[in-house]
Order: sequence, then C-alpha cells, then structure tokens
Amino acid sequence: MKIYAVTSDKKELNRLKTIIEKLSPDAEISCHDDPLSALAEAREGAYPDVAFLRLDMPELNGHDLGMYLKEIYPSVNVIMISDDKEGAYDAIKMHASGYIVGPVSEEDVKNELNELRYQGSRGIKSRVYIQTFGDFEIFVDGEPVSFKYTRTKEVVAVLVNNRGAQTTNGEIIASLWEDDGDPEKKLSYLRNLRQDLQNTLTRHKLEGLIIKQRGSMSIAPDRIECDLYDWLEKKKESKYRYTGDYMNQYSWPEFFHAELDEISYQLYEE
Repeated sequence: MKIYAVTSDKKELNRLKTIIEKLSPDAEISCHDDPLSALAEAREGAYPDVAFLRLDMPELNGHDLGMYLKEIYPSVNVIMISDDKEGAYDAIKMHASGYIVGPVSEEDVKNELNELRYQGSRGIKSRVYIQTFGDFEIFVDGEPVSFKYTRTKEVVAVLVNNRGAQTTNGEIIASLWEDDGDPEKKLSYLRNLRQDLQNTLTRHKLEGLIIKQRGSMSIAPDRIECDLYDWLEKKKESKYRYTGDYMNQYSWPEFFHAELDEISYQLYEE
C-alpha cells in the first residue's frame, strides 16, 4: 500500500508519518509539505492507495488536490484533515474516504485506515483475469466482459500490450486504425470508446483498473491477473505458457509477437 501524507504544517507532517509508520509498517509512505509536489508525483505514476490531505494549504488546498488525485486514480482513498468540521460537507460531496478534525491522533488515523472506501488492489486482482495467449479476452468473476462497442475491448488490448505504460490517444488510434483516414473522426470515435470503457468498469465496480491522464490511459498491472504478465515475470515457473499465439484477432501486436517468440525460444532451448 502506498500512502501520501500532505500538509504544509511540518510538525503535523512528522507526526502523521510517525503514526502511519506505526500502524502500517509495510506501507510505502510519501510525505509532502508542498501539495504541488504530491500532485507531480501522482502524475508521474506513483499512485497512492490512501492520501491524508490537510484541507487548508497554500497554492493548492486539500479539496482541490483530492479532486485531482481522484481524476488520476479514481480508487484513491482521500482522508481530509482540518481544524474544524466546516469542510466535511465538501469531503462528502467528493466521496472522500474519511475526515479527521485535528490535531491528528493515532486513534483517528487507525479508525480511518480500518474504514477505507476502497480496499486496494487485493479486492480487484482476484476478480479480473486477462487472457492474451490465443484470442484476447477479459474476464470478471469468471465471465467474459461485454462492451457496447467491439473496439472498446481492443482499446484494453492495446493498454495490456503496453504493460502499464501511459498510452496516448494518438498511439491508440494508430493501433486501431492503421490507414490515414479522417483523424478528427477517429478521435471523436475514440472518445465514445473511452466512455464505453468507463461505463463498463463502473458497472462492474472496477474503478481504478484504468489509470487516466489528459490525453492518455494505462492499465494498472497490479490490479489484474494476466497470463502474459505472469509468464514474463516467472518464466518457467509460471502456470501459463506462451505457445506462439498472442492476441490472435489483432494484427498490430506483430512486433511484440516476434519478441515473445524470441523469449520463448531462449527460455525453452536452455
């Protein structure tokens, strides 16, 4: 679990860090006395599972920072800290996980960590299996996922193939439509596919599976089980085996397909 602690009060920040370290010794804690630096870290891909945010901070207040974090990573648990209860209504409207009235105490932090709105990758990983060897398919709770548009599943395939890297709209369009047709028309269609993807994930309660930034998307590798990822990581120890078939219904993965062939040859010829 990755936890952000963000407050411009350095004394409060040190106390918060000490409390979190005691309550969650295995957590990765990222402390910031500047909210803009916390936002920059999140935008670089270091997404927090939990973010303790001081409401009143200069340049960027906790409410706005929380909204930015939720835009980047919808499953972040935002916990607001304030010296009074006046900001609680705004916290409720933004669907924050919790609200602490300072001064911060160990009991407050413990209670909030025990009552997180989103329980992190463990709750999603067991539900989603993505098959890439053979035909590409997405399963949730053992059932294949249906989308409004056929191309929406192909968008997910592109993201899976890129293994967690942010993929721009232009890169997705280049994969899905290799010809030089009307780019504006394709971008408009891609917006429909992105909305279909968002609606489908919401319907299955899988917010956070796709990480969205302005003009790009990526899949969260730690939130899925995937035959490709498991095989690349564990090689011969993987329960999956690449036998030459990869996302068979699509033509654009051909270069990576050749790379998989080479990895497989070296692995099984040793």
